[in-house]
Amino acid sequence: MSQFFAETLKKMRIEKGLSQQALANVMLVTRPTVARWETGIRLPDAVMISRLAEVLNVNVQVLLSAAAESDKYPNVILVDDRKLILTGGLPVLEEVMPNATITGFTNADEVVSYAKENRIALAFLDIELRNTNGLDLCRKLLQINSRTNVVFLTAYTDYSLDAWKTGASGFMLKPITAAGVREQLEKLRYPFWTGGNNA
Repeated sequence: MSQFFAETLKKMRIEKGLSQQALANVMLVTRPTVARWETGIRLPDAVMISRLAEVLNVNVQVLLSAAAESDKYPNVILVDDRKLILTGGLPVLEEVMPNATITGFTNADEVVSYAKENRIALAFLDIELRNTNGLDLCRKLLQINSRTNVVFLTAYTDYSLDAWKTGASGFMLKPITAAGVREQLEKLRYPFWTGGNNA
């Protein structure tokens, strides 16, 4: 089931100032039905989604898109301003997470634009980036989606205390290794299915 739809619906309901019971009353369903929609246990059918859009006063396409987005193929990004790190790191991430869509970035602005259009499940961020730093980029990503897991990458341990203050899930020393990535996947704040063996 799409967890993204569940989170989207809950956020919209709260923004409208409605309780689960109030939404259920207007939708002519039970409160447990709304609860199941908001936990991702059940997905409403097209008729119910259309009715939800009307009740919440949102474009039905927003809810339909949220329902269509699957957690089965999560977006994972690797951000480093050195292409050599990307060239070495991307194959390692693909090996460990074969079911994920892995994308590399060297530019922080491109990352922010991508995050606004795509739900990022996990971001591996270099701390020292040209024109910005990974700590600030982490904060921006978490403003866009608070459930984005962030793992910092660096060659230096000096940043570890600052890194933890951002709400990140983990901290890895370079170079990226399969064992290191698997270890980080076990510590994620918001786990997701990677299609690989994380053991």
